[in-house]
Amino acid sequence: MRRMALKVYGAARTRTVRTLWMMGELGMPYEHIPITTQDGANLKPDYVAVNPTGRVPAIDDGGFVLSESMAINLYLAKTYGGALYPATPQGEARAWQWSFWAVTEIDKTIIEWALHSSVLPEAERDSKRARAARLELERPLEMLEGALAHTLWLAEDRFTVADLNAASVMYRALWMDLDDKPHARDWLRRCWDRPAARAARAMRE
Repeated sequence: MRRMALKVYGAARTRTVRTLWMMGELGMPYEHIPITTQDGANLKPDYVAVNPTGRVPAIDDGGFVLSESMAINLYLAKTYGGALYPATPQGEARAWQWSFWAVTEIDKTIIEWALHSSVLPEAERDSKRARAARLELERPLEMLEGALAHTLWLAEDRFTVADLNAASVMYRALWMDLDDKPHARDWLRRCWDRPAARAARAMRE
């Protein structure tokens, strides 16, 4: 019996871009259903049946339904990714660590910084909020810089889901001045210069 293609729900301009990047790295066929949150499509019964929270992304892998972008990417890397998933328990733990770090220490604050630095119309920006957000990011960014001082990648000696998950959350830092954190800056550029990352970014932009 032919296996159905994995389904990815969510528009590329949402956190779904993280999973679209992963699918590009995997090079496997999938069906993209670009559910948006702006028009309320995420709250319609068909999608709420997939993810009751109405949030994106979500995937359906042959009847196995999963939400939350970090969990999705960790699952996909472990199931289909080969070298994308760390080979050791220690590397696996690092992948979890940096995935959790990204969503707890970076995600919300970097969005705040981006909104009030460039995304919002100029009349709606608050420079104080932008500065406060950037200051709040300093400690986690210092942690990242330290972790990369003697290695090119976060979990093992190659690009893995740890790097993908962390770099995908840090997308907006591509426009941030990180010259005082050269290891973090160069790592972020290496990650986003990968062909699958460039393809996902093109879908987003």
